[in-house]
Amino acid sequence: MDEVIRVRAEAADEGARLDKFLAEAAPELSRSRIQKLLDEGRITSAAVLAGASGKNRTELKARDKVHAGDLYVISLPEPQALEVQAEDIPLDIVYEDEDLVVLNKPKGMVVHPAPGNESGTLVNALLYHFGDSLSGINGVQRPGIVHRIDKDTAGLLVVCKTDRAHRGMAEMLAVHDIERAYHAIVYGNFQQDEGTVDAPIGRDPRDRKRMAICEDGRRAVTHYRVIERFGNFTYIEARLETGRTHQIRVHMRSIGHPLLGDPVYGPKELPRIPGIKAADLDGQMLVAKVLGFVHPITGEEMRFETDLPDSFQRVLDALRKGR
Repeated sequence: MDEVIRVRAEAADEGARLDKFLAEAAPELSRSRIQKLLDEGRITSAAVLAGASGKNRTELKARDKVHAGDLYVISLPEPQALEVQAEDIPLDIVYEDEDLVVLNKPKGMVVHPAPGNESGTLVNALLYHFGDSLSGINGVQRPGIVHRIDKDTAGLLVVCKTDRAHRGMAEMLAVHDIERAYHAIVYGNFQQDEGTVDAPIGRDPRDRKRMAICEDGRRAVTHYRVIERFGNFTYIEARLETGRTHQIRVHMRSIGHPLLGDPVYGPKELPRIPGIKAADLDGQMLVAKVLGFVHPITGEEMRFETDLPDSFQRVLDALRKGR
């Protein structure tokens, strides 16, 4: 039987784009999932479809504008049989209970399958280790996945086993009620010891595979502080107030401090650091080091911190030696 979610627009939502409004109002559903459900005709609103003129419409569009009082009904199909293959890939599990799992994702692992990355992903590994014991809210390609980190970013990630836990975690993410601290090595030396970047992020209009600072993007806030200085490089902590795609990478580039090793937003040529091989700089020097939240079922305060990956530590040691 289909699961039904009902969402009513308030005065503050007047004029918002429909797909964006629904993704924020139902945080357990990603914006891309909302768009897919719209395309499939699984989101309806009697008031909107009738229209002010009384002329009936057949379907809602992602670009439709929201009006206060509109009631939207989202019909979620039953979870389909997953076509992604389970693979015996080791997982570094930090914590596990009957509702969720906290794990340490290695650098180089993609979170969920996509064209060009159909195997070897975190989801392939999760299916092997947990089988059907994963939440199904985010669809067949992303079982248990509430949030993700980039392929070349290592660190802590929470995966949900139950839909109830998934909804609770998604709600905390939506109101920025999860502690997420990243460690990074960036180019240049900061004049100040700490600061905040508050700049909206959206798709780069010149390259849809990249993100960029743009006026019509979604609000993004990153707080940073200096941990250690090395002259041409700085070791920093970055804390996310929001969670946009490539947020830290885009924000640091925007203030003149791109991440060391970043193949997309950093310099094309890697610097020569004595004692460091090119393989150690393969991908951005970024680690999801701290993850803290209130357990969505038990209410227990939880906080996890991981060690730096070996390659990250080698670069730090080399910079300290050469200082």
